[in-house]
Amino acid sequence: MNEEHSSIHDFNFDLICEYYSAIDRQGPGSPEVTIKALSFIDNLHSESRIADIGCGTGGQTMVLAQNSPGIITGLDLFPAFIDLFNQNAQKFGLSHRVKGEIGSMESLPFEKESLDLIWSEGAIYNLGFERGLREWLPFIKTGGFIAVSEASWFTNERPAEINDFWVDAYPQIDTIPNKVRQLQESGYIPVANFILPENCWLDHYYAPQVKAQEDFLRKYKGNQTAEAFIENERREAQLYRRYKDFYGYVFYIGKKI
Repeated sequence: MNEEHSSIHDFNFDLICEYYSAIDRQGPGSPEVTIKALSFIDNLHSESRIADIGCGTGGQTMVLAQNSPGIITGLDLFPAFIDLFNQNAQKFGLSHRVKGEIGSMESLPFEKESLDLIWSEGAIYNLGFERGLREWLPFIKTGGFIAVSEASWFTNERPAEINDFWVDAYPQIDTIPNKVRQLQESGYIPVANFILPENCWLDHYYAPQVKAQEDFLRKYKGNQTAEAFIENERREAQLYRRYKDFYGYVFYIGKKI
């Protein structure tokens, strides 16, 4: 592993899970953005079934539950995330209708056409945007919605350093018009899309990591793998600050037809 130019996928999943368990969000976003995306979705009611795929510890799920009716299932591969998710649901008094389950986004544990809404903030990339859209479609009721945030290019051309970084980390990164086209070709009506503001990265994602990184390095002092992982996380933050005009996360909302 080339430590200077590695990606998060080069590191041990247990190490990644431990690190991200220490922060409220496992990807860029904010309560305001979750609520904005939710505003494009209608017809939810107390019996609606909602799934948050790749929910992490549930930072966005709790906001979703506080601002919409329905029964919400959070799904994530990491047991430690789900433990924290369910603790958060209990803390916010939501455990009667919000529950986390261990599971894979590659094999959703839901009945076909049983969901009114599939939600996924910053996680669909693990499966791939197009693949996720197509494979999750059968689980959504006709007239139901999908809402996902996804790394996207803002421009057709960008500096080589950031282009190479993202193509290596996520080869399916693409421009917003191409992502909208993929949404439509996968069987959805494109309802809305919008760029997440910078504070979703700087204030809600990178800033909380500063202390988490210090604690992590203190715990794993002398551990080269842990040190390389933190170096990688810091490099990612530096790249965002340098090249944020060229890329970011975009929320895509679609309706199943």
